[in-house]
Amino acid sequence: MNDEQLLRYSRQIMLPEIDIAGQQKLADARVLIAGVGGLGSPIALYLAAAGVGHLVLADDDSVELSNLQRQIIHDTSTLGMSKIDSAKARLHHINPNVSVATVCERLDAQTMRSKIETIDLVIDATDNFAIRYVLNDYCFERKIPLVSGAAIRFEGQVAVFDPRNSESPCYRCLYPETENADTNLNCAENGVVAPLVGIIGSMQAMEALKLICNIGESLTGWVLYLDAGFMEWQKLKLSRRTDCPVCSKRASA
Repeated sequence: MNDEQLLRYSRQIMLPEIDIAGQQKLADARVLIAGVGGLGSPIALYLAAAGVGHLVLADDDSVELSNLQRQIIHDTSTLGMSKIDSAKARLHHINPNVSVATVCERLDAQTMRSKIETIDLVIDATDNFAIRYVLNDYCFERKIPLVSGAAIRFEGQVAVFDPRNSESPCYRCLYPETENADTNLNCAENGVVAPLVGIIGSMQAMEALKLICNIGESLTGWVLYLDAGFMEWQKLKLSRRTDCPVCSKRASA
């Protein structure tokens, strides 16, 4: 790292858990952020500011006026732009040292295999169960950690699924596909209070930094729930389901 980078990241480097070696791990890391809306905004902003060297932003939506209440990476001047272009420009202003690639497509299994290059970690910032299952299956196939988050109304949750850990459950263990086929749990249908996505997205960014630097203890095997109306947290243990189409196959392989 050069002198400018050492100064930029000095407040992290002085932490013994990170130091220069950890900061270099961040610089070398390649992270996919699926969705640059309410959750993806703080995730992308904090990862870029923290020095994660290679970000891949995936989103097929454009910036709308109703987004600006909570999607803080965008602003009035970017209305009508694709979210990935709006986000990329903002990240460049925050940290020009970060490489930002973009995928302006809705993620499915084919897109993940054809458009996504080698990555080290995936962060799910979507509000769509179908995409979440695609991300989960891709991560467990490739043995890539997945940081999952969700926020709606006044409730949020964060979890980590890490196929490198033989005991880790996956997203399908938490939400089996058949139970959510017709569920429309999104902000457009149900609403969301603005700061909630900042809280949950920031926690996802924190979990990502911990995984990249291999520090602390991740939320692998746990789900953290927040009721922001009463500011109450619950941390619940999540076990792998024996009938999970991903984990059961992995366990018996």
